[in-house]
Amino acid sequence: EVQLVESGGGLVQPGGSLRLSCAASGFTLSSYRMQWVRQAPGKGLERVSTISSGGSVRSYADSVKGRFTISRDNAKNTLYLQMNSLKPEDTAVYFCAKFGQNPESQGTQVTVSS
Repeated sequence: EVQLVESGGGLVQPGGSLRLSCAASGFTLSSYRMQWVRQAPGKGLERVSTISSGGSVRSYADSVKGRFTISRDNAKNTLYLQMNSLKPEDTAVYFCAKFGQNPESQGTQVTVSS
């Protein structure tokens, strides 16, 4: 069974940092381009970042460029998102998913507030 489990979210003050993790099971993570997407309250899904199967090619939404870093450890079947200089507008539920697929996991809540 394919499973993706996100963790690492929480409440953080503006300017703070969080590191999200996504543990994959039931498939070979190294075979897939992966993505992080988010959904803010009352809004649709927004693709935040993508990473190629080997990790060498990465892309970012303009809204997070320079602040977020996507990475992966295929040996650990884990995807990461390092988020720095967080802003209130980053508040959302964050999901990991295979590129091109909608998330089917629970996600992890990130709230940026003072």
